[in-house]
Amino acid sequence: MRTIDLESLAIFRAVVEEGGVVRAADRLHRVPSNVTTRIRQLEEYLGVRLFRREGRMLSLSAEGRTLLNYSVRLLRLADEAVNELRTGRPHGAFRLGSLESTAGSRLAPILSRYHAENPGVVVELVTGTTGALINRVLNFEIEAAFVSEPFTPTGLATLPVFREELVLITSKHVEKVRTAKDLGRSTMIAFAHGCSYRKRLEDWLGGENVLPARALEFSSYQGMIACVAAGTGFAIVPKSVLVALHATEKVNQHALPKRISANRTHLVWRGEPSLALEGLINLVQAESPLPAALPERSPVAKSRVA
Repeated sequence: MRTIDLESLAIFRAVVEEGGVVRAADRLHRVPSNVTTRIRQLEEYLGVRLFRREGRMLSLSAEGRTLLNYSVRLLRLADEAVNELRTGRPHGAFRLGSLESTAGSRLAPILSRYHAENPGVVVELVTGTTGALINRVLNFEIEAAFVSEPFTPTGLATLPVFREELVLITSKHVEKVRTAKDLGRSTMIAFAHGCSYRKRLEDWLGGENVLPARALEFSSYQGMIACVAAGTGFAIVPKSVLVALHATEKVNQHALPKRISANRTHLVWRGEPSLALEGLINLVQAESPLPAALPERSPVAKSRVA
């Protein structure tokens, strides 16, 4: 029975990544007509349209997006098979996601050691909120991500790696905050929706029927902390971030209820871990082991990282 060959998948992925046939052909050192023919043959074999033309641009159809996910996985596995048989060590690009806080306060020593142990791997780090990162893992846009509780691990393997203590921060002019009501109608400063820390803060405020006057959204902790220090409002941050940014003296810290402050960061991934991901899993387990079950993992994955 005929199957999809890897070369056709590589051509398909190149068209997607380059945004068109001509640029893909140039990258692959082929003539455009050859690329067009291979895409047409792939569509005929699958019985679906992979692209839709929008003016001069090509956009993926729903079926095309599905095939792209599988293409990324299959081509990665093919590369791994060759590299493992030749060298037995991981090689190539490793796309990893992380929370802004984790990247800034936790990952530097881990990635430094990882690079020393895996010199053939190039880590491509992207940051985002927990919600955004989980979606990217589920869509195979990144191999794994460091995310924060609370989140729903459906379809994901999870490994708790760091404990975090969350604190409420205000300007130095606000001396005490015993309950959410002490904040009055001041401004909440946070990351965009999808941030798990923001979710915890909103749950705490909502539990005491406190509604902030407004919410200001930032994309970095440096901006958030500077805004809080200037007296614009309040925010929730991990203590480790305040230490990493040397900001402990710039703001006042207020304790939160334990159900809000006690938090864990998890490494999550989907499916069988690659050699590159295995190396990271083993490293973080050795660096910061936290006892917990690993739901959703396959028996093979368990044996490979034990």
